[in-house]
Amino acid sequence: MNSSSNAIRPIELLKEARTRTLALVADLDDGQLIGPRLEIINPLRWEIGHVAWFQEYWILRHLHQRASILACGDSLYDSARVAHETRWDLPLPSRAETIDYMQSILDHVLDLYDQEESRELAAESAYFLSLVLLHEDMHAEAITYTRQTLGYPAPRFKVDDGIAQVCSKVVRKPEYVGSELGDVEIPGGVFLVGSTPGKRFAFDNEMLPHEIQIHPFAISRTAMTNAQYAVFVDDGGYERRKLWCDEGWRWRKGTSAKHPVYWRFTEGKWWRRKFDEMVQLEDHLPVLHINWYEADAYCRWAGRRLPTEAEWEMAASAEPTAGGQGISEHKRQFPWGDEMPTPECANLDWHEMACIDVRALPAGDSAFGCRQMIGNVWEWTASDFKPYPGFVAGPYKEYSAPWFRDHKVLRGGCWATRSHLIHNSYRNFYTPDRCDVWAGFRTCAL
Repeated sequence: MNSSSNAIRPIELLKEARTRTLALVADLDDGQLIGPRLEIINPLRWEIGHVAWFQEYWILRHLHQRASILACGDSLYDSARVAHETRWDLPLPSRAETIDYMQSILDHVLDLYDQEESRELAAESAYFLSLVLLHEDMHAEAITYTRQTLGYPAPRFKVDDGIAQVCSKVVRKPEYVGSELGDVEIPGGVFLVGSTPGKRFAFDNEMLPHEIQIHPFAISRTAMTNAQYAVFVDDGGYERRKLWCDEGWRWRKGTSAKHPVYWRFTEGKWWRRKFDEMVQLEDHLPVLHINWYEADAYCRWAGRRLPTEAEWEMAASAEPTAGGQGISEHKRQFPWGDEMPTPECANLDWHEMACIDVRALPAGDSAFGCRQMIGNVWEWTASDFKPYPGFVAGPYKEYSAPWFRDHKVLRGGCWATRSHLIHNSYRNFYTPDRCDVWAGFRTCAL
């Protein structure tokens, strides 16, 4: 991992992250905070306690050699030791006790570092403060898709002056520029895959950066839309064995899937469940909650393919040479350049509280004209999640290495992803059957 975190102000962001975490569960009752036993989610009361335990473990105990504040904390909250299926059976602290524990840990961290914000943090402190911040951000996103999975109401808050506050809804009408979707041509060439040292915090699976040769390819300008995917569904795509890989067909048969998990056809129209309400399917929103098998089957039906993660990263990061026949040596941190995300460039940070039209936000286009490669919806790639050459596990050894066997790579972030977490080289990873996360896809020409 790269220990640089020059774009992150850890202490202020840790305060904001904790406010957001608590806001995401504040309206839920005690029963909802435990919820049903499902393989794809955690009981939320366990999850928020785990976030605090992780902060305590790496900052107070690992970095500062302090004794554990919660004597049974490891046996309750260490995700590497506590089997997922047992988390509903644990003697968890009550809701009030859990929140007190969360506040106690944060207060101890603030006591250590609040006075150091005006000075440059030591590299080791900056690294671990960034690690626990981004870990909490990931769980905030997970809590959000858990609310979708369980049919809870949509989270309702906004962020003012760095503080998450409850609100009714955030509405910002995007400016549309053009309606042509289509493909963009990427010239190919030798491309540096992975995070460049010294620019941003990077997880171990993004390291080490390495050059690979990529052939020219054409990739869709936007993510796949609901309207495009509905044609595949209406054409019997879920019933045609030849469109599915063997594992995908077993998944489809085992789940009796005939359309995306939250879609319903009634009154002659497609609808989808959005948290706890049914809304009519929006033609130009990205198709959501699609798993890798479904994306792969669509590609076979359409005579397309998923991009490899290297192709995806090149389309997001590379710049053309003056003649447009190759790529330059400069690699962008974000599709639009090296500047941190703003709401005009990317749908992140809960600004819209939902996905938006795939044609929106032209200011966020990559150098080759791909739109919304950061934010709005995670995008599946064709690639298996594997270590890069020279991989060395970071201090948090369970972050990547245990998952190299059977996961697929997603890129780009979604509307609930934090802007200080995501960048062009960031690798997300899930098993190919997961359709609960905010995932869609874009395609390449064969």
